[in-house]
Amino acid sequence: MNKELIELVLPRLAKRLHQQLKRYQAGDLDQDDFTRDFEDLLQRQYAWLAKRGVPEAEAAVAIHSAVLVLSGPGLRAEAEQLKQPLEIVEYRAVRTAAADISANYGVSQARATRQISAILAQYGD
Repeated sequence: MNKELIELVLPRLAKRLHQQLKRYQAGDLDQDDFTRDFEDLLQRQYAWLAKRGVPEAEAAVAIHSAVLVLSGPGLRAEAEQLKQPLEIVEYRAVRTAAADISANYGVSQARATRQISAILAQYGD
């Protein structure tokens, strides 16, 4: 995955997710609405990348990685709640994302794990 791709996806996703979170916090969306809108957002991002010729597997890695980068505060909170090191919680999240990519896009889980981990290490807090 090239660096430019994640740098393209991350701000686009962050801006739109922030707007949805504000609506959720204001009470304009309930949990089901937020979940549905978030899934729609991810699908739109994927379609946007596909329209620009980004291979499916690369788009999936970029989007999953961006979601994990943006989920940093939630992952930290989960680690505190579980009384586990952040690295363990992050690794589980990376493995789950990599398993999804492997199952749906024919990329080896090990390769997807390496790609996502590298992006998270570079762009995460």
